[in-house]
Amino acid sequence: MSILRGVIAEIVIALSLTLSAPAAVLSTSAAAPVDLVLPGIGGVKYHENTGDPVRLAAYGLGTKRTYLRSATGNAFAWEKTLSEVSVAPGNRLTAGVPASYKSGYDTLVVTDRTTGKSTSIRTVKKPLAASYASWSRDGKQVALTVEQKVSGAWRVAGFTVVDVAAKRARTVKISGLSRNAGFWWSPGGNLVSMYGTGLRAYRATDGAVVRTYKDVGLPTGPEDSFSPSGKSLATWCPSRFKEQLCVVDAAGGKITRRVNVRPEALFGWWDESHVIAVMPRGTAYRLSVLDLTGKVTRVLADLPAKTWAAELWVSFTRTAS
Repeated sequence: MSILRGVIAEIVIALSLTLSAPAAVLSTSAAAPVDLVLPGIGGVKYHENTGDPVRLAAYGLGTKRTYLRSATGNAFAWEKTLSEVSVAPGNRLTAGVPASYKSGYDTLVVTDRTTGKSTSIRTVKKPLAASYASWSRDGKQVALTVEQKVSGAWRVAGFTVVDVAAKRARTVKISGLSRNAGFWWSPGGNLVSMYGTGLRAYRATDGAVVRTYKDVGLPTGPEDSFSPSGKSLATWCPSRFKEQLCVVDAAGGKITRRVNVRPEALFGWWDESHVIAVMPRGTAYRLSVLDLTGKVTRVLADLPAKTWAAELWVSFTRTAS
């Protein structure tokens, strides 16, 4: 997680509306919305509706505080020993990165929430660090971004892939990466990272380059930049365009849409035609659902400026259709 806000900030400019309606509703569910009070971040309330395509699963403030939602309820608990946590597709497993090394190694703690059993899997040896957990879409593997300190600053050196069932980790170092190049899974099981003014996909087994998306812009991160179907990819538009948010056809590798909107950050896709964005509102911010014209269709939470400045991150799981 040491690269999380660095990725956002760098991508927004080189990587990071006044709203006409306070909370237009995207879902037409007849059930009343539920306001989830999020502890530890200034009394923020998350507005959730039955039938939402995603579920808020975890959130935190940088690496200092991490909160995990219960498997079936609405309670959030502070995970005091973890710097980050991510929930697998299906909501059964969680992957957490401890706040400190254990016996000189970074580890990934995988917990089965149906049994309560946790397993610690060694990832990299100190002084390397492996963080920012990304679950594969089949829920069988976790990718971590590996960093090392160079001249006192953290720099990305490659990735670690953890096979959850085998309880085994494999680390691949890659030369020539951007300092803040985080890794995410593609729907097809490759790992994607920024490359120049575009993206590059690497084979998860050995780091071999399998595809380059040239000059399509940088990944929005920190959540999955691919849409639920995998057909579209969200990027921060290349500097030659005035728009900030671009949509790329994943198969053809070409920009198909440019959205004239300027979010502070994106946290993945809501559904196939909407994204989850942090939007400025006066001196504060709102976690919002945007359509691909740049219109806010739903407000998920009002965020005080102090909360956003404390390096707030949020993580979602996709609900069953």
